[in-house]
Amino acid sequence: MAAVAVATRWWLLLVLSAAELGVARALQPPNILLLLMDDMGWGDLGVYGEPSRETPNLDRMAVEGMLFPNFYTANPLCSPSRAALLTGRLPIRSGFYTTNGHARNAYTPQEIVGGIPDSELLLPALLKGAGYASKIVGKWHLGHRPQFHPLKHGFDEWFGSPNCHFGPYDNKARPNIPVYRDQEMVGRFYEEFPINLKTGEANLTQIYLQEALEFIQRQQAAHRPFFLYWAVDATHAPIYASKPFLGTSQRGRYGDAIRELDDSVGRILRLLRDLSIAENTFVFFTSDNGAALISAPRQGGSNGPFLCGKQTTFEGGMREPAIAWWPGHIPAGQVSHQLGSIMDLFTTSLSLAGLEPPRDRAIDGLDLLPAMLQGRLTDRPIFYYRGNTLMAVTLGQYKAHFWTWTNSWEEFKQGIDFCPGQNVSGVTTHSQEEHTKLPLIFHLGRDPGERFPLSVASIEYLDALRRITPVVQQHQEALVPGQPQLNVCNRAVMVSGLYVDCGGSPGLRVC
Repeated sequence: MAAVAVATRWWLLLVLSAAELGVARALQPPNILLLLMDDMGWGDLGVYGEPSRETPNLDRMAVEGMLFPNFYTANPLCSPSRAALLTGRLPIRSGFYTTNGHARNAYTPQEIVGGIPDSELLLPALLKGAGYASKIVGKWHLGHRPQFHPLKHGFDEWFGSPNCHFGPYDNKARPNIPVYRDQEMVGRFYEEFPINLKTGEANLTQIYLQEALEFIQRQQAAHRPFFLYWAVDATHAPIYASKPFLGTSQRGRYGDAIRELDDSVGRILRLLRDLSIAENTFVFFTSDNGAALISAPRQGGSNGPFLCGKQTTFEGGMREPAIAWWPGHIPAGQVSHQLGSIMDLFTTSLSLAGLEPPRDRAIDGLDLLPAMLQGRLTDRPIFYYRGNTLMAVTLGQYKAHFWTWTNSWEEFKQGIDFCPGQNVSGVTTHSQEEHTKLPLIFHLGRDPGERFPLSVASIEYLDALRRITPVVQQHQEALVPGQPQLNVCNRAVMVSGLYVDCGGSPGLRVC
């Protein structure tokens, strides 16, 4: 594989350089730090054009590293996208979807029975083969039951929650969501970890920051390579920030949360420099899905020029902010037009560690090292799934929609709008519209907002369709869906003090 060859050449250069300098201690592979935001939109950073320019640290990270303007999630909802990141596989392969409805999104609420299957190989488990210590800080979202927790799937440490900070609940019909340190529950949101919904005040981002800083310092002192997955959720409604940041943004409370996250990233990168490990630490910043326009503008962000947001497979729901930073290796101030995916972080991380992806399963992630280190672009498709349905595909500059819809008329009439102020006739439909025979095709370079489909009679349309059709056919013919994990819910599995197994208990229902 070309990607493995790039990583191998890079590793050999480091070894030869160390030998020439007479370095006695064996070189270790680079540390890997993945910064995953929650519901943060493509247009939320200054470097992507946000007019308030309130993200100086992330903007500087982009100046010192590489910006990916064409970077995508694998699903427009949080649980499936996180499964994709840690497995390098489309969620439909790992079972992170539902068959309860056509093209229906699904995630892992408290009462979900399923979770990440034991058969899936997660990134931290594989990195152990290269001696990495690993920690997740923040939101897991791959299952609530103990067998699905991070330490059962390769992580050495965890501080955070299996879910988002929804609530507060009455602790009768539904408990408040638990927070864990490793395998021990240490409290719950709105109780030991308070969130003031009225003012938006919460110290969670500061707690998550300290967890990250302490882990980095500890691993550096032990001279051990580390993998840190910092999955914070302040930009997911209900939005929160700590007191020093509240009221400081031109954008309101959502902007306050952004400013605190930006400050936290700055402190993490500063620590790497202070410890003299910046040049041996690969850092990647992105988001799990597009901004939740349903909550905007007070509780949601910006997807820039793109159509719609979270929950949809239009660009606003799938295209993410993305910055790679690795001083001394990734050339500073570069923009890569490589089509990237959140699944690429799996394959790229393995390549950095000198490991190859598993060969006994389909891996969808691409190694981004050729793009980052050599500026080489790889032609590849981006598949847009919503639940069990392939909704669209992008190949080069062309995106073909096989199905379109936002949400149902029933939801829309209740005020639930995934595309507020963005009605595009025949595109942002409230019924599921099939276009498999004649896809809607857009040129994303000229029309990033997906407002002007190509004429089906044009030569451009026919040429694009001719390229896209065999790619989609090959993908669908080879696809083997995993056993769906997000079909069944049961309130008996919720953590309400003691764990209660759902086997044979009443209350089973479709999620």
